[in-house]
Amino acid sequence: MAEIIFISGIDTDAGKSYATGHLANMLSAQGKRVITQKFIQTGCTEESEDIILHRKIMGLPMLDDDTDHTTAPVIFSYPASAQLAAAMDGRTIELDAIDRATASLASRYDVVLIEGAGGLMVPITDDFFAIDYAQTRNIPISLVTNSRLGSINHTILSLEAIKNRGIKLHSILYNRHFDNDAAISADTRAFVGRYVAKHSPETEIIDIPSINI
Repeated sequence: MAEIIFISGIDTDAGKSYATGHLANMLSAQGKRVITQKFIQTGCTEESEDIILHRKIMGLPMLDDDTDHTTAPVIFSYPASAQLAAAMDGRTIELDAIDRATASLASRYDVVLIEGAGGLMVPITDDFFAIDYAQTRNIPISLVTNSRLGSINHTILSLEAIKNRGIKLHSILYNRHFDNDAAISADTRAFVGRYVAKHSPETEIIDIPSINI
C-alpha cells in the first residue's frame, strides 16, 4: 500500500508547491516511486499550474497521469478559495473524483503527495474544510511554514488544529525561500524547532531550500 501524505500550508502563499516538489525529490532519492497530486486547483483551465511546477522541480516532463488529469482531477477557472471557485464556475466539488484519482495513483506508486489548496481551514463547503478531508481519509499531514511575519502564529494554530483533530503529523516543511531577514528567520526557525521538540518530538522538520525555477 502506498504512503499518502497531504501537504498543507500555514496560509495560501506558504510555498506548498515548491515544498511538495522538493519533498518528492527527497523521497525519490531514497529509491521510492513518487507522484504528486493537486487536491483542488483553482485559477486554471486545462492544466494544473501547481503540477507543472512540481514536474519542473522534479526535472520531469508532464506525465500521462498529468495529461489525463489523474494528478489534478478537480480544476476551477476562478482564482479563489475552492468553495467560491466552484460556485463561480457553476459546479460542485467532487470529492469522490479526488478519492478515485488518489487510489489509482496509490496502486502504481510508492508515495502519493497531495498538495492541498490554501491552508487547513480553506472551505470546501460551509461545513467541510480541507483539514476535514485529511481527517476523514486518515491521511497524515505535512505542514509547510516559513519565516514571514505572522508565521509563528499561523504555524502554532495549524499544529493545534492538526492535534485537536487527531491527525498524524508527518513532518514540517520549513520553506527557506522567505528568509529575507536573518534575525527573523533564525528566530522563527528556532522557535518552531523548540515547539515541535516539546509537543511533537517524533516529527521531522525538513528545511526546503530557496530555489529558482
